[in-house]
Amino acid sequence: MNKILFLALSLTASLSAYAQDSTESQPVVVYSYGMHVDVAKVIHITPAADTCFSTPVQMTYDDSRGGVHVLEYSVIGTGCTN
Repeated sequence: MNKILFLALSLTASLSAYAQDSTESQPVVVYSYGMHVDVAKVIHITPAADTCFSTPVQMTYDDSRGGVHVLEYSVIGTGCTN
């Protein structure tokens, strides 16, 4: 029973490491106004910083052809209060 549990945990750990490597190796493209972006499915968006200023976030997404891309763009941080 212990061997099966160890095998299952090892397989899960190796698959999660493989999934992380595929998105981290993608070059980051900085968005510019008017740029065409082909987003078929959003995979992950980094959270905005806790400031009241413009801060960069990154969106990892699949395009309509199945390619994975990382796009960086600016948003207002989450630290603004009225």
